[in-house]
Amino acid sequence: MDKLVGSFYWAVGAMIVIVASSNYLVQFPVPVSPLDEYLTYGAFTYPIAFLVTDITNRVMGPYKARMVVMVGFFLAVLLSFLLATPRIALASGTAFLVAQFLDITVFNYFRQSSWWRAPLISSVLGSIVDTFLFFGIAFIGVLDIWFQLALGDLAFKLFVALLLLAPFRLVVGRKQPV
Repeated sequence: MDKLVGSFYWAVGAMIVIVASSNYLVQFPVPVSPLDEYLTYGAFTYPIAFLVTDITNRVMGPYKARMVVMVGFFLAVLLSFLLATPRIALASGTAFLVAQFLDITVFNYFRQSSWWRAPLISSVLGSIVDTFLFFGIAFIGVLDIWFQLALGDLAFKLFVALLLLAPFRLVVGRKQPV
C-alpha cells in the first residue's frame, strides 16, 4: 500500500514537471533550419505525460490515473502562469485535460489487449487531440506558422510515443492490469 501511495505522489510530481516545462519550452522553436518552422522544444518533453498517465493507469487503475491528471493539471497550470504566457497556460490546461482523459478512456478500452496496444493507441489519439487544441488556442491569430508547428510537433510526438513503449514495458513488466 505504501508503495502505491509513493508511486501516486511520484506520478503527480512527474506530471507537474512535465507539463510546466513543456509549457515553457513550447515557446521556443528548435533553432535549426528548417526545424524552426516545424518543431518546438515542448515536443521533446510533453509526450512523457502520456507515459506517466499510462503507467499510472496500468499499475493503479483509471481512478488514480484521473487523480494524477487532475492534481498535476491544477498545480502545473498554476506554475505555467509563471513560466509562460497566460494564453499558453490556458491552452495547455484545456488541451491537457481533454487529451489526458481521452488517453485514460482509450487505454481502458484496450487494456486487455496486447501489452503495447493500449499505451500506443491512447497516446497517439491523445497526442492528436492535445496538439491541435493546444496550438489552436495558444497560437491561432498570434503566430502565422502555428499549423506548421502543430504538424511538426505532432509528428515528433508520434515518433516519441513509439519510443516510449520500451520504458512502459520495462516499468509495468508483466503486471496484471488493475
